[in-house]
Parts: sequence; structure tokens; C-alpha cells
Amino acid sequence: MTTSVSFFVTGILNGTLNAIRSVVPTCVSTGTPKLVTTPIVQPEMGVLIGITGQVRGRLFVEAKHTVFAAIAEAMFGMQLEGDMLESFVGELGNMIAGNMSTLVSQESINIDITPPTVLVGQTKLSGYETAIVIPVQLESNDELRVLLMVGEISAH
Repeated sequence: MTTSVSFFVTGILNGTLNAIRSVVPTCVSTGTPKLVTTPIVQPEMGVLIGITGQVRGRLFVEAKHTVFAAIAEAMFGMQLEGDMLESFVGELGNMIAGNMSTLVSQESINIDITPPTVLVGQTKLSGYETAIVIPVQLESNDELRVLLMVGEISAH
């Protein structure tokens, strides 16, 4: 990776992880980032958000549905399931990506986000050369995975 690519990727990853820390109402710790070049299989549930602007790519947050349900309960004090849980997962992705977008703008990285797409059931993600995957451990020992799939980067 060139210096500018590394700058953008690091900025977006740090922004995303800081956004998760501010949105998810539980202590979180992050694992080691890992480069992935093969398709990723999401076993249960996730939210996909496109990134446009200086960086074009996709942000994906995935976990078991029970993990998303526990986050929803911690945020709202009630259990969600079915369509309500799916709606929550989309909104959680929107909050994380929106917060990340605001944080990276402070680093002079100009991006925008697309509306979230919620994926339910086993889904195979492909169509990228490289993705960076970071496990995020919640206080409950549950885990989210954050994937950043970067496409095009523009200095403008």
C-alpha cells in the first residue's frame, strides 16, 4: 500500500472502531486487523454500507443475531426480534458509519455513506481484491466483525 492509501484505510478503520465505541453501550476491545483476499462468509446477520467520496469501498459489520439482539437490549432496554431486529441492525450500521464519516472528516478525509443493506442468513461476500477484518470483542465476550473493503482512492 502507498502512504496515501494507508492513511485513508487507517483513518477509516480508526474512525469505525471509535464510532463503535461511542455507539455500542458496552466496553469493547479490538483484535488484530487481518488482510483477507478470499470471499467472506457471513454466518447469520450483518449490515453493509457503501463508502463514496475520496474513498470508495464498503463497510460491513457482522455478528450472530443474538449479539445484535444483546446490543439492542443494552441500548433500548427491551428485546428485539424478527423484523424489528433487522431494522435495528440497519440503524446500528447507519449510526456507526455516520459517526465514522464525521470522525474521518476531522482528519480531512471526505467521504459519504450509502443507506445500509441488512443481510440475514448465510451470505457470501466477494467482489473485492482485499478486505481488512477486525474482530471486536464486547464486554459479554460476544464478537462483532468489522470488514473494510476498499476500492478506489482519490486524493481530491
